[in-house]
Amino acid sequence: MTILLFREDAYRREAPGTVTGHTAEGGVILDQTLFYPTGGGQPGDSGTLEWEGGRIAIATAVKGEAGAVVLVPAEPSTLPPPGTRILQRIDWTRRHAHMRVHTALHLLSVVIPLPVTGGQIGEGRGRLDFDMPHAPGDVTALEERVNALVDRDLGVTSEWITDAELAANPGLVKTMSVAPPAGQGRVRLVRIGQAPDVIDLQPCGGTHVARTGEIGRVTIGRIENKGRQNRRVSLILAG
Repeated sequence: MTILLFREDAYRREAPGTVTGHTAEGGVILDQTLFYPTGGGQPGDSGTLEWEGGRIAIATAVKGEAGAVVLVPAEPSTLPPPGTRILQRIDWTRRHAHMRVHTALHLLSVVIPLPVTGGQIGEGRGRLDFDMPHAPGDVTALEERVNALVDRDLGVTSEWITDAELAANPGLVKTMSVAPPAGQGRVRLVRIGQAPDVIDLQPCGGTHVARTGEIGRVTIGRIENKGRQNRRVSLILAG
């Protein structure tokens, strides 16, 4: 199982590691990694691996077997052999954009308190699909409510609860399409705000900014009809 350094510090940009293996497709597995693997609507991180006498670009990261994170080279390359000590660096600009968008989507789920049926995160924009029979009537008011939460500069923190605690509190789960990763004994919760003013608390394995003010101004984009009771709401970062 790969140690997930991004869970400990989403702002860390480089770290050492040791190659523990390769996949048949040419991926690299490390003992610990900063690279977030594709999942939960968030793309995998890109970056580089460097070692004595070598360097490769990493296009993305994906989940492998038995809790491993597989780093996928941008092009076929000579891979560092198992046991090699490497320096891993993530593309920080891209990661930080994902963090801002992901946290902004949590805020969108607060101002639209309906079940979420899907979502996707990009570098400058993202979207959530809602179980919503009718589109919001006042998009400007919706946008203002999201930005008001951004401007409050609320703290974003995380904690862990057991699978049993999550099962006893099903209301924590907003997503209908993707179940929280249970079965490992514990589940990570992401909280926005502090008691007694917690505005959002839900299971999430992604990376987030430390405070909502870091998101910056957002705009609401297109609201698309994706089915009889499904509406897709897009959100765009101002810069």
